[in-house]
Amino acid sequence: MQPGLIPCLRWPHAKMLIRDILRFTTQSVVSNRMRSSLTALSIGIGVTTVVLLTSIGEGVNQYIVEQFTQFGTTVLAVQPGKANTLGISAGVLNSVRPLSLQDAIALKRAPYVQYSVPVVSGIAPVENGGRQRTVNVIAVGPDFNLAFKFELATGSFLAEDELDRPRAVAVLGSTLRQELFSSEAPIGKRIRVGGERYRIVGVMKPKGEMLGIDLDDSVYIPAARGLELFNREGLHEIDVVYQDGAPTAEVIAGVTRIMMARHGGEDFTITSQQQMLDALGSIIGVLTFAVAALGGISLLVGGVGIFTIMTIAVRERTHEIGLLRAIGAPRYRITQLFLGEAMVLAGLGGAGGLLLAITIVVITTWIVPNFPAQIPLLYASLSEITAVTIGVAAGLMPARRAASLVPLEALRAG
Repeated sequence: MQPGLIPCLRWPHAKMLIRDILRFTTQSVVSNRMRSSLTALSIGIGVTTVVLLTSIGEGVNQYIVEQFTQFGTTVLAVQPGKANTLGISAGVLNSVRPLSLQDAIALKRAPYVQYSVPVVSGIAPVENGGRQRTVNVIAVGPDFNLAFKFELATGSFLAEDELDRPRAVAVLGSTLRQELFSSEAPIGKRIRVGGERYRIVGVMKPKGEMLGIDLDDSVYIPAARGLELFNREGLHEIDVVYQDGAPTAEVIAGVTRIMMARHGGEDFTITSQQQMLDALGSIIGVLTFAVAALGGISLLVGGVGIFTIMTIAVRERTHEIGLLRAIGAPRYRITQLFLGEAMVLAGLGGAGGLLLAITIVVITTWIVPNFPAQIPLLYASLSEITAVTIGVAAGLMPARRAASLVPLEALRAG
């Protein structure tokens, strides 16, 4: 006699209570430990895969948000060229004027604008005596440190100069200062940036990285000098920082009016920080969903395992099913019993997989603090719900087959 049958024989008129159904299901799972463990494992691997993949996607999304918002949230980027031209190059429709230093100065007059920062960047060798490094050269305006909350460790930042006669001065990032001067005081010393001599006027406090760019291993020079160094006609972009609480639409409208008046047309693109975050978030969201769907394939494989196991269970317990039907257990009760077993297997496997995924993420972020991983509660919950749903779906056909057995034939078969 199977262990799961014992509580059933004690029910008067085959009236089953919830605790009896749970006991039947638990005993069925426990009596076949190895088979149950392997079935739950297949579901658990699927849940672990989904949660791990989506954790990386969520972590990357959070990392990008942190990178963009560390400089404030009220920033507009003005770039040359019109982004939306129905697939036609902007140069076909009208000439694109490069962004100039005069444009940056003019944008300071826009409503609510606090700072307008011209930006040119590139990579060049920096030398001091016998020491040389190839680093990021960030050519900006004198308000750069105030606009983006950079702090100075010593000295001062770039001073206001005439546009066509900027002084050859430079500010070092903290890492670059250490590499070039070690324990020496760098203020007032001379270095070469791209072959040209510059006098050091300041050193920045550590700032870290932004989207893979090491801001500490960088040198900061005047924007006009950057145009000469990289042989450019125009700026890469102009970053406009406006007041907190100001209406973004009005700020964009004011910047657009000034730029169109200066350029004679809309040959530029204005992107708000929120638009950048929304675009990147949308891309990462699609990728996260895609990898979650790929991980879901493992759950389907686990569902096939549950279907196989439940089909075998119905064959092995035909005699037991016949006894239950003989003492009056209705068909829907038989269906519930086998569906309950499938749900337990899927639920336990999913819970185990979820616990394993959380453990892996916690250990990984503890060992590598900068690793972009964050448990997404939505996908974690959905993976567990999906696991149980797949378990029920996989167990439904075997359960209905068990319920459809004729009692007398089932007893004979047993």
